[in-house]
Amino acid sequence: MRAQRASKPPEEPLLEFLEVMRRLRAECAWKRGQTHRSLARYLLEETHETLEAIDTGDADHLREELGDLLLQVYFHAVIAEESGEFTLDDVARDITEKMYRRNPHVFGPESAAPETAAEINEVWEAIKASEKQRTSVTEGLPTTLPALLYADKVLDRLSREPGVEPSPVVEQAPVVEPVETSAPAHDLGERLLALVAEARGSGIDPEQALRDAVRRRL
Repeated sequence: MRAQRASKPPEEPLLEFLEVMRRLRAECAWKRGQTHRSLARYLLEETHETLEAIDTGDADHLREELGDLLLQVYFHAVIAEESGEFTLDDVARDITEKMYRRNPHVFGPESAAPETAAEINEVWEAIKASEKQRTSVTEGLPTTLPALLYADKVLDRLSREPGVEPSPVVEQAPVVEPVETSAPAHDLGERLLALVAEARGSGIDPEQALRDAVRRRL
């Protein structure tokens, strides 16, 4: 019979979990056989389950799903650690440094700090653009994003392009007209894009709004 968890003094939970994942990689045949690529499907599943927990408003459910999501982060970090690519400390250090850079309203000179949420977001996006040095509005955007979220991201980036005139679809509310039978998919796509633009103008997350609308019908 395999020994149960040994009794020992309590550790920091995050450090203990890291040791648990290292041991599982060493002693569990299934976990030892996993790679970044083979784990990708589980990361996606856990992300969606976490979103569902947020929608339900159940704190216990959210706590559980965040733990499952954290497992995926640790799993990938331990795999990378074994091959000498990076460690969990590297992951934490990188995101900490990013937060320092992108939040000058908290960590920078107070005199230069933005005051409103909109100003804070503009500073974040400006710093991010400077760091990434992208050559197109779609660079770095996964094409596998949900369509509404992808459209929202593209419209947001277009609105920040210097010298680019805003598209009428961004400035105007959608005009709902009968769909042309000759090109129904094209026309419907244009109307959906217009709705995304309307949502952006109203400060609404179109992806969340659609999920909420479906939930109300159930």
